[in-house]
Amino acid sequence: MIEAGWDVAIGHGNGPQVGFILRRSEIAAKYEGMHEVPLEVCGADSQGAIGYAIQQTLQNELINRGIKKPVATVVTQVKVDKNDKAFQNPTKPIGGFMEEAEAKKRQQDLGWNVVEDAGRGYRRVVASPIPVEVVEIESVRTLLNSGTCVITVGGGGIPVIDNGKGGCVGIAAVIDKDFASSLLASLIKADLFIISTAVEKVAINYGKPDEKWLDHMTVAEAKAYLDEGIHFAKGSMAPKIQAIINYFENGGKEALITNPENIGRALKGETGTRITK
Repeated sequence: MIEAGWDVAIGHGNGPQVGFILRRSEIAAKYEGMHEVPLEVCGADSQGAIGYAIQQTLQNELINRGIKKPVATVVTQVKVDKNDKAFQNPTKPIGGFMEEAEAKKRQQDLGWNVVEDAGRGYRRVVASPIPVEVVEIESVRTLLNSGTCVITVGGGGIPVIDNGKGGCVGIAAVIDKDFASSLLASLIKADLFIISTAVEKVAINYGKPDEKWLDHMTVAEAKAYLDEGIHFAKGSMAPKIQAIINYFENGGKEALITNPENIGRALKGETGTRITK
């Protein structure tokens, strides 16, 4: 994309890395007496580490290709609404398994929400609220306008809420990476929003005898397929389709879903699923 002249902002996930960071923290606290790292700080940790990995390898590849273009990672806070209904029904499991006594103690002492997980023990669950603001958006815009390739909203962003004084305070939550990237694409007025995932194209009736791979969808068709509730799995393709719908509802122009190795071909219209108004 960069070789073809695009200015690129890159979002990324942080699973399972953020889970590993949290688990290391729990083990260190249990056996070494160290304090546990708050979930939002684990998110920041993963943003820096994954950003570093992408930043360095991309920069090295650009150098190998003779392309002079800076790459930078922005550790990004993403604001959510503290009254988001997701906080009333936390569903995202995080951290390790606990015995019932420990789980109930943490529930009482720390205000955690805990659930029993299929007979394997208890786990903490947190909310997955909708992102409403990218706090560092002006910095991202400035870098993009200067020609820098920016890695941002990593893992959906570090979840923060308004502190009541015009600033922010971190909160234990998990933001969907596709929704955060969709918000970013809208805020920077991206000409193209690409979701690069594990499949070359989007399919309806996936895994069934009448499975059909799609070269193109309109936004209306994407909404209709999503509303049918049978085509896109909730934990995989459904949030990606919803993220693209959100992007168009906020003024988006064009979107594309394909896997990483086919981005070049998809940009030329040779593969991938293209979504248009």
